[in-house]
Amino acid sequence: MAKLLIYYAHPGQRFSRANAAMWARAQTVKDATCVDLYAEYPRFDIDVDREQQRLLDHDVIVFQFPVFWYSTPSLLKEWQDLVLEHGFAYGHEGTRLAGKAMQLAVTTAGPETAYAPGGHNRYPIRDYLRPLEQTAFLCNMTFLAPLVLFGALKAENSGQIEQNAETYGWLLDGLSSGRVPVEEAAPDAVLTHETLRERV
Repeated sequence: MAKLLIYYAHPGQRFSRANAAMWARAQTVKDATCVDLYAEYPRFDIDVDREQQRLLDHDVIVFQFPVFWYSTPSLLKEWQDLVLEHGFAYGHEGTRLAGKAMQLAVTTAGPETAYAPGGHNRYPIRDYLRPLEQTAFLCNMTFLAPLVLFGALKAENSGQIEQNAETYGWLLDGLSSGRVPVEEAAPDAVLTHETLRERV
C-alpha cells in the first residue's frame, strides 16, 4: 500500500466542472491526504515546515491542476519554489524525497490535436510538463506518466468530464493499492481512459 498525497491547485474552482469532478473523486480515495492549496493558502503564505513533513509522510505525490500558459498555476509554482529547498529536496544532502513518485493529473483547454507538431500549440503536452519531470528527476523521484483531459472546456456535453474523473479515481486507487505499479506507470507519454482501463 502506498500513501498518497494529493495537491489540488486551481485558482478559479467555481468556474471549473472538469477539475471539480476530479477533485471530488480524489477525495474518495481511502487513506489519501487531500490538500486544496488555494483554500489552504489564499494569501500564498505557505507553511514550508508543514508541507515538507507532508512530503516525508507519503510515497506518491499527486499534483492536480489546469495547465495555465503552458505551466502550473502560480500558487503551485510558489509552493515548489519554497518547499523544495536545497538541502531538503535536492543538492548534496537533499535526498529526503528520493524513492518517492510524482504523478500529474492535468486538464487543458485545447484538444489533443492542438498539442502536436502542426497543431496550435506546436508541441506535445508532455513537452510542456518537462519542468516538473526534471524537478522529479532532480529530487530523485520517479516521474509517472501524466493523466491528461484534453479539451476540458468543451468536454461537458460528451461525458468526458465524468469519464475522466472516474479514470482519475482508478489511477489513484490503483497507485494506493499497488494495482498500478509505479514501474508500469512511468514509461508512457500520457495516460488516458483507454490506456489506464487496460491496467486496472
